[in-house]
Amino acid sequence: MSFMDHIDKALLRALQQNASLSQRDLAEKIGLSQNACWRRLHALRSAGVIEGETIRLSQEAVGLGVTVFVMVRTRFHSREWLSQFREAVLSIPHIVDFHRLAGDYDYMLKIVARDMNAFDGIYQTLISKVELDTVTSYLSMEAIANNRDMPV
Repeated sequence: MSFMDHIDKALLRALQQNASLSQRDLAEKIGLSQNACWRRLHALRSAGVIEGETIRLSQEAVGLGVTVFVMVRTRFHSREWLSQFREAVLSIPHIVDFHRLAGDYDYMLKIVARDMNAFDGIYQTLISKVELDTVTSYLSMEAIANNRDMPV
């Protein structure tokens, strides 16, 4: 979106920090009238810059104390296999991030689970749904920076 100016970016930064701000509070924070704020938000949504509004949950508070990054290598690269893999991954709610990579591995999954036994169950579910070549798991010891705001 090439038409974003410093006001649009200020709106985006404010919303990333607190998406529950009322339009009036957001307008005051940025120094706009409510109507001008509404028009800019509408334009940002229409352009696809704002994709939705969500809340961030405390992973530990909801009983998901384990984070595992799973690196996947495959021999298969057909559209059919990718469609099956995508469907398998997206059917497992504990897989919260899913990326296709360039480099030594083909895909990276971020899995959150209650504990290691729960992670193993998630892993077993995944490998029962699709054939994978190499799967390497890395247990996160600490999330130093997680779900950071986009730098606008």
